[in-house]
Amino acid sequence: MTTLANPLSEDRAADQLSRSLKSRHVSMITFGGIIGAGLFVGSSTAISTIGPAAVLSYALAGFLVLLVMRMISEMAIALPGVQTFPDFAREGIGNWAGFLVGWLYWYFWVVVIAVEAIAGAKIICAWYPQFAVWQVGVVLMALLTAVNLLSARSYGEFEFWFASVKVVAIIVFILVAGAFATGITSPTGSTFGNLTAHGGFAPAGVTAVFAGVATTIFSLCGAEIATLAAAESDEGVNTIARMTISVSVRILVFFVLSILMIVAVVPWNEIKVGVSPFAHALRTMGYPAADLVMNAIVLVAVLSCLNSGIYITSRAMFGLARNGDAPASCVTLSKARVPARAILIASLFSYAALAASVLSPDRVFNFLVNSSGAIMLFIYMLIAIAQLRLRTRFEAEAPQVLKLRMWFHPYGTWAAIAGMAGVLVLMGLTASHQVELWASVLVTAGFAVGYWVKLRFSQAA
Repeated sequence: MTTLANPLSEDRAADQLSRSLKSRHVSMITFGGIIGAGLFVGSSTAISTIGPAAVLSYALAGFLVLLVMRMISEMAIALPGVQTFPDFAREGIGNWAGFLVGWLYWYFWVVVIAVEAIAGAKIICAWYPQFAVWQVGVVLMALLTAVNLLSARSYGEFEFWFASVKVVAIIVFILVAGAFATGITSPTGSTFGNLTAHGGFAPAGVTAVFAGVATTIFSLCGAEIATLAAAESDEGVNTIARMTISVSVRILVFFVLSILMIVAVVPWNEIKVGVSPFAHALRTMGYPAADLVMNAIVLVAVLSCLNSGIYITSRAMFGLARNGDAPASCVTLSKARVPARAILIASLFSYAALAASVLSPDRVFNFLVNSSGAIMLFIYMLIAIAQLRLRTRFEAEAPQVLKLRMWFHPYGTWAAIAGMAGVLVLMGLTASHQVELWASVLVTAGFAVGYWVKLRFSQAA
């Protein structure tokens, strides 16, 4: 019988990250990674396209993501020496998968950093029009890069408060909207009739509900951040893995209830794409300062995602460097035990993306945004395949490590893979998503070629 290897747990004292994050930090980091502008503003696209049945699209998308989180948690507990979820792909499939998942994840979040910086800058520029969007974006990125350079604890503390504001805002909204929808505060009684009064619950048909998963699933990605943060937590990996599942369930409930309250309070056909449906619902309920309040909350959400993006990209590159897939200098830690060079490299590429938004918004920047559209699904599918292969190894070689198991194995994993494959097919069949799909395929192919080139050079050496 062979012994399961944990290559990342051996002789790494020189490049061990600090363990300064507490469980409260990690739980809020999970919230912060998911709850962003995609919910507060981006949900307008799903509602205006699908109708009240957008609730079902979010529930289906959330369930797929929850299945992936369960897979990651199973592997995290079974392989405690593995620090980042790209390394689960490396352990389960091979070095090429670890390389591909790590770089795709890094690329995805580098683009997110630039997008979030622009989104935050636009909000601030609406208040202070004397500044250009790119100027404010540069300042926001510089400030949060500095926060990440200070220490992991400073990142965690900032993210704790950023995420806390978002969570409180969602809870308050659900309670206020719930009181209005049930008729407690509404002058005209219950407003739940809005769910079916304007063309039915699914006015665009059942097909639109499933097609809507392609739009909504990306706003639910990010819970996997907790597995990255676990490497810098003083909590045990078992605690972090189980907490990731519980937090993901709560986030799914928040998303579904929020969307349900919006379409109950406001007729779905009044929702405009790009305008916060939360603000619209608050105005409908008689809160005149809704736009100001929501802009402030969206700004916090944007800063939270920007803060997390810088953290994630640096740790992804740190993990790649430890495996020889990125410059070795990125393993070097600062006195604060953070990968300072990896942080600065990620920031540099994000500044380049931000510059592209000014110099070539319709070509280069548009390609960057589109090419990140399907990447998370590619990553999640590789993680699912890794889980299937690792589970077979665990059961054959060391069944005692399976302290937390994937639901309905192997059918739960196959269902997740089929669901994500279905989303990709729908993207290919939907005109508005075709560009995103093929641009993402092109970038993925580019990184695959990069691995082949690296392999050839290493063999020649």
